[in-house]
Amino acid sequence: MLIEIKGLLSTISALDVVDIIVVAIILYKSYEMLKNTRAITLVKGIIVLLVLTIVSDWLGLHVIYWLLQKTVTLLFVALPIVFQPELRRALEHIGQGRVFVRSSLLDIHEARSLVNEIDSAVVRMAQKKTGALIVIEREMGLDDIASNGIFIDGVVSSELLMNIFIVNTPLHDGATIIRGKRIIASGCLLPLTDDRTLSTELGTRHRAAIGLSEQCDAVVVVVSEETGTISVAEHGRIYRHLDSDQLKQYLIPLFSQKSSVFSDFIRNWRNNKK
Repeated sequence: MLIEIKGLLSTISALDVVDIIVVAIILYKSYEMLKNTRAITLVKGIIVLLVLTIVSDWLGLHVIYWLLQKTVTLLFVALPIVFQPELRRALEHIGQGRVFVRSSLLDIHEARSLVNEIDSAVVRMAQKKTGALIVIEREMGLDDIASNGIFIDGVVSSELLMNIFIVNTPLHDGATIIRGKRIIASGCLLPLTDDRTLSTELGTRHRAAIGLSEQCDAVVVVVSEETGTISVAEHGRIYRHLDSDQLKQYLIPLFSQKSSVFSDFIRNWRNNKK
Protein backbone atom coordinates (compact mmCIF):
# COMPACT_ATOMS: atom_id res chain seq x y z
CA MET A 1 0.00 0.00 0.00
CA LEU A 2 2.80 2.39 0.96
CA ILE A 3 4.64 1.56 -2.25
CA GLU A 4 1.51 2.32 -4.33
CA ILE A 5 1.08 5.69 -2.61
CA LYS A 6 4.74 6.58 -3.24
CA GLY A 7 4.34 5.55 -6.87
CA LEU A 8 1.25 7.74 -7.21
CA LEU A 9 2.98 10.72 -5.63
CA SER A 10 5.96 10.31 -7.93
CA THR A 11 3.67 10.88 -10.93
CA ILE A 12 2.50 14.30 -9.63
CA SER A 13 4.49 17.19 -11.04
CA ALA A 14 4.76 20.80 -9.87
CA LEU A 15 2.34 21.85 -12.62
CA ASP A 16 -0.23 19.36 -11.31
CA VAL A 17 0.01 20.94 -7.86
CA VAL A 18 -0.43 24.44 -9.33
CA ASP A 19 -3.38 23.17 -11.38
CA ILE A 20 -5.10 21.75 -8.28
CA ILE A 21 -4.49 24.95 -6.27
CA VAL A 22 -5.91 27.19 -9.02
CA VAL A 23 -9.02 25.03 -9.37
CA ALA A 24 -9.49 25.03 -5.58
CA ILE A 25 -9.23 28.83 -5.45
CA ILE A 26 -11.74 29.22 -8.31
CA LEU A 27 -14.20 26.89 -6.57
CA TYR A 28 -13.75 28.70 -3.26
CA LYS A 29 -14.28 32.13 -4.83
CA SER A 30 -17.35 30.83 -6.65
CA TYR A 31 -18.74 29.57 -3.35
CA GLU A 32 -17.99 32.92 -1.67
CA MET A 33 -20.00 34.78 -4.32
CA LEU A 34 -22.94 32.38 -4.02
CA LYS A 35 -23.10 31.57 -0.30
CA ASN A 36 -25.11 34.63 0.73
CA THR A 37 -27.43 34.61 -2.26
CA ARG A 38 -30.59 32.77 -3.13
CA ALA A 39 -28.61 30.88 -5.79
CA ILE A 40 -26.92 28.69 -3.17
CA THR A 41 -30.21 26.81 -2.73
CA LEU A 42 -30.26 26.02 -6.45
CA VAL A 43 -26.65 24.85 -6.29
CA LYS A 44 -27.50 22.46 -3.46
CA GLY A 45 -30.42 21.11 -5.51
CA ILE A 46 -28.17 20.49 -8.51
CA ILE A 47 -25.60 18.70 -6.31
CA VAL A 48 -28.35 16.45 -4.93
CA LEU A 49 -29.46 15.58 -8.47
CA LEU A 50 -25.88 14.78 -9.50
CA VAL A 51 -25.43 12.50 -6.47
CA LEU A 52 -28.73 10.72 -7.21
CA THR A 53 -27.66 10.25 -10.83
CA ILE A 54 -24.37 8.62 -9.79
CA VAL A 55 -26.11 6.39 -7.20
CA SER A 56 -28.83 5.28 -9.64
CA ASP A 57 -26.17 4.38 -12.22
CA TRP A 58 -24.19 2.42 -9.60
CA LEU A 59 -27.33 0.51 -8.49
CA GLY A 60 -28.33 -0.23 -12.07
CA LEU A 61 -31.63 1.69 -11.92
CA HIS A 62 -31.67 2.34 -15.64
CA VAL A 63 -34.98 4.20 -15.99
CA ILE A 64 -34.31 6.53 -13.05
CA TYR A 65 -30.74 7.06 -14.27
CA TRP A 66 -32.01 7.98 -17.77
CA LEU A 67 -34.54 10.47 -16.37
CA LEU A 68 -32.02 12.07 -14.02
CA GLN A 69 -29.41 12.26 -16.76
CA LYS A 70 -31.82 14.12 -19.07
CA THR A 71 -32.88 16.42 -16.22
CA VAL A 72 -29.30 17.32 -15.36
CA THR A 73 -28.55 18.00 -19.05
CA LEU A 74 -31.50 20.40 -19.27
CA LEU A 75 -30.43 22.10 -16.05
CA PHE A 76 -26.96 22.83 -17.40
CA VAL A 77 -28.53 24.36 -20.51
CA ALA A 78 -30.73 26.55 -18.26
CA LEU A 79 -27.90 27.56 -15.89
CA PRO A 80 -26.93 30.79 -17.75
CA ILE A 81 -30.53 31.96 -17.40
CA VAL A 82 -31.07 30.86 -13.80
CA PHE A 83 -27.74 32.26 -12.60
CA GLN A 84 -27.77 35.40 -14.74
CA PRO A 85 -27.29 37.87 -11.80
CA GLU A 86 -24.49 35.76 -10.27
CA LEU A 87 -22.71 35.33 -13.62
CA ARG A 88 -22.87 39.07 -14.23
CA ARG A 89 -21.51 39.69 -10.73
CA ALA A 90 -18.62 37.28 -11.34
CA LEU A 91 -17.73 38.91 -14.66
CA GLU A 92 -17.83 42.37 -13.05
CA HIS A 93 -15.50 41.16 -10.29
CA ILE A 94 -13.06 39.85 -12.91
CA GLY A 95 -13.34 42.98 -15.05
CA GLN A 96 -12.68 45.26 -12.08
CA GLY A 97 -9.77 43.15 -10.84
CA ARG A 98 -11.50 42.52 -7.51
CA VAL A 99 -11.55 38.74 -7.49
CA PHE A 100 -8.62 38.39 -5.12
CA VAL A 101 -8.38 41.91 -3.67
CA ARG A 102 -10.75 43.32 -1.09
CA SER A 103 -11.68 46.97 -0.95
CA SER A 104 -9.74 49.02 1.59
CA LEU A 105 -10.96 48.67 5.16
CA LEU A 106 -10.68 51.04 8.10
CA ASP A 107 -9.36 50.34 11.57
CA ILE A 108 -12.00 49.84 14.26
CA HIS A 109 -11.77 53.43 15.59
CA GLU A 110 -12.15 54.99 12.14
CA ALA A 111 -15.00 52.61 11.37
CA ARG A 112 -16.87 53.52 14.55
CA SER A 113 -16.37 57.24 13.93
CA LEU A 114 -17.66 56.89 10.36
CA VAL A 115 -20.66 54.80 11.41
CA ASN A 116 -21.49 57.31 14.14
CA GLU A 117 -21.69 60.04 11.49
CA ILE A 118 -23.97 57.94 9.28
CA ASP A 119 -26.10 56.83 12.24
CA SER A 120 -26.46 60.39 13.53
CA ALA A 121 -27.72 61.62 10.15
CA VAL A 122 -30.03 58.64 9.62
CA VAL A 123 -31.61 58.91 13.10
CA ARG A 124 -32.21 62.65 12.75
CA MET A 125 -33.71 62.18 9.27
CA ALA A 126 -35.92 59.41 10.63
CA GLN A 127 -37.17 61.72 13.40
CA LYS A 128 -38.00 64.41 10.84
CA LYS A 129 -39.36 61.83 8.35
CA THR A 130 -36.90 62.94 5.71
CA GLY A 131 -36.57 60.26 3.03
CA ALA A 132 -33.04 59.01 2.38
CA LEU A 133 -31.26 56.33 0.38
CA ILE A 134 -27.62 55.65 1.34
CA VAL A 135 -25.60 53.02 -0.55
CA ILE A 136 -22.47 51.57 1.05
CA GLU A 137 -20.10 50.15 -1.56
CA ARG A 138 -18.31 46.93 -0.66
CA GLU A 139 -16.20 44.68 -2.92
CA MET A 140 -18.05 45.37 -6.15
CA GLY A 141 -17.48 48.82 -7.64
CA LEU A 142 -20.47 51.07 -8.25
CA ASP A 143 -18.96 53.51 -10.73
CA ASP A 144 -21.69 52.72 -13.26
CA ILE A 145 -24.37 53.71 -10.71
CA ALA A 146 -22.39 56.76 -9.54
CA SER A 147 -22.02 57.98 -13.13
CA ASN A 148 -25.74 58.73 -13.43
CA GLY A 149 -25.65 61.02 -10.36
CA ILE A 150 -23.76 64.12 -9.26
CA PHE A 151 -20.07 63.66 -8.45
CA ILE A 152 -19.22 64.88 -4.93
CA ASP A 153 -16.09 63.22 -3.44
CA GLY A 154 -16.56 64.59 0.06
CA VAL A 155 -15.69 63.19 3.49
CA VAL A 156 -18.68 61.53 5.14
CA SER A 157 -20.28 63.64 7.87
CA SER A 158 -23.74 63.77 9.37
CA GLU A 159 -24.10 67.42 8.33
CA LEU A 160 -23.24 66.68 4.70
CA LEU A 161 -25.67 63.75 4.56
CA MET A 162 -28.41 65.90 6.13
CA ASN A 163 -27.83 68.63 3.54
CA ILE A 164 -27.87 66.18 0.64
CA PHE A 165 -31.32 64.89 1.60
CA ILE A 166 -32.98 68.25 2.28
CA VAL A 167 -36.51 68.01 0.87
CA ASN A 168 -37.19 69.54 -2.57
CA THR A 169 -33.50 69.79 -3.49
CA PRO A 170 -32.06 68.17 -6.67
CA LEU A 171 -30.29 65.38 -4.74
CA HIS A 172 -33.11 64.51 -2.34
CA ASP A 173 -34.83 61.79 -4.38
CA GLY A 174 -31.70 59.98 -5.54
CA ALA A 175 -29.25 57.68 -3.75
CA THR A 176 -25.96 58.70 -2.15
CA ILE A 177 -23.03 56.31 -2.59
CA ILE A 178 -20.36 55.93 0.10
CA ARG A 179 -16.98 54.38 -0.66
CA GLY A 180 -14.75 54.02 2.39
CA LYS A 181 -14.73 57.36 4.22
CA ARG A 182 -15.97 59.41 1.28
CA ILE A 183 -19.24 60.18 -0.47
CA ILE A 184 -18.49 59.71 -4.15
CA ALA A 185 -21.84 60.71 -5.69
CA SER A 186 -25.43 61.68 -4.89
CA GLY A 187 -28.69 61.89 -6.78
CA CYS A 188 -28.00 58.45 -8.29
CA LEU A 189 -30.75 56.34 -9.86
CA LEU A 190 -30.98 52.73 -8.68
CA PRO A 191 -32.62 49.77 -10.48
CA LEU A 192 -36.01 48.76 -9.07
CA THR A 193 -36.66 45.19 -7.99
CA ASP A 194 -38.98 42.98 -10.04
CA ASP A 195 -40.10 41.06 -6.95
CA ARG A 196 -43.91 41.18 -6.95
CA THR A 197 -44.22 39.49 -3.56
CA LEU A 198 -43.09 42.57 -1.63
CA SER A 199 -45.49 44.34 0.69
CA THR A 200 -47.45 47.24 -0.78
CA GLU A 201 -46.17 49.30 2.16
CA LEU A 202 -42.76 49.48 0.49
CA GLY A 203 -42.36 52.53 -1.69
CA THR A 204 -39.98 53.39 -4.51
CA ARG A 205 -36.99 53.97 -2.20
CA HIS A 206 -37.31 50.53 -0.61
CA ARG A 207 -37.80 48.84 -3.99
CA ALA A 208 -34.75 50.63 -5.38
CA ALA A 209 -32.69 49.55 -2.35
CA ILE A 210 -33.74 45.92 -2.80
CA GLY A 211 -33.19 46.14 -6.57
CA LEU A 212 -29.57 47.26 -6.21
CA SER A 213 -28.85 44.72 -3.46
CA GLU A 214 -30.09 41.97 -5.79
CA GLN A 215 -27.49 42.90 -8.40
CA CYS A 216 -24.41 43.53 -6.26
CA ASP A 217 -22.99 43.16 -2.74
CA ALA A 218 -23.74 46.73 -1.65
CA VAL A 219 -25.65 47.47 1.56
CA VAL A 220 -28.37 50.11 1.29
CA VAL A 221 -29.75 52.13 4.22
CA VAL A 222 -33.27 53.51 3.71
CA VAL A 223 -35.21 56.11 5.67
CA SER A 224 -38.92 56.13 4.92
CA GLU A 225 -40.41 59.54 4.10
CA GLU A 226 -43.87 58.40 5.21
CA THR A 227 -43.10 56.68 8.53
CA GLY A 228 -39.49 57.54 9.38
CA THR A 229 -38.69 53.82 9.56
CA ILE A 230 -35.02 52.86 9.20
CA SER A 231 -34.34 49.82 7.00
CA VAL A 232 -31.32 48.00 5.57
CA ALA A 233 -31.30 46.05 2.28
CA GLU A 234 -28.72 43.38 1.46
CA HIS A 235 -28.67 40.36 -0.88
CA GLY A 236 -32.18 41.12 -2.14
CA ARG A 237 -33.73 41.19 1.35
CA ILE A 238 -34.81 44.11 3.49
CA TYR A 239 -34.77 44.38 7.29
CA ARG A 240 -37.02 47.09 8.69
CA HIS A 241 -37.72 48.92 11.95
CA LEU A 242 -34.08 49.17 13.03
CA ASP A 243 -33.05 51.46 15.86
CA SER A 244 -29.77 53.35 16.28
CA ASP A 245 -27.94 50.54 18.11
CA GLN A 246 -29.02 47.90 15.58
CA LEU A 247 -27.93 50.11 12.68
CA LYS A 248 -24.48 50.61 14.23
CA GLN A 249 -24.17 46.89 14.94
CA TYR A 250 -24.89 46.20 11.30
CA LEU A 251 -22.66 48.85 9.72
CA ILE A 252 -19.41 48.71 11.74
CA PRO A 253 -18.29 45.27 10.40
CA LEU A 254 -18.85 46.50 6.83
CA PHE A 255 -16.10 49.10 7.24
CA SER A 256 -13.74 47.37 9.68
CA GLN A 257 -13.71 43.69 8.65
CA LYS A 258 -15.24 41.14 6.34
CA SER A 259 -18.83 40.86 7.46
CA SER A 260 -18.94 37.49 9.22
CA VAL A 261 -21.56 38.63 11.75
CA PHE A 262 -24.41 38.88 9.25
CA SER A 263 -26.21 35.81 10.56
CA ASP A 264 -25.77 36.89 14.19
CA PHE A 265 -27.18 40.32 13.42
CA ILE A 266 -30.26 38.93 11.69
CA ARG A 267 -30.80 36.48 14.54
CA ASN A 268 -30.63 39.30 17.11
CA TRP A 269 -32.88 41.50 14.98
CA ARG A 270 -35.51 38.78 14.76
CA ASN A 271 -35.32 38.11 18.49
CA ASN A 272 -35.85 41.78 19.24
CA LYS A 273 -38.91 41.80 16.97
CA LYS A 274 -40.56 38.99 18.97
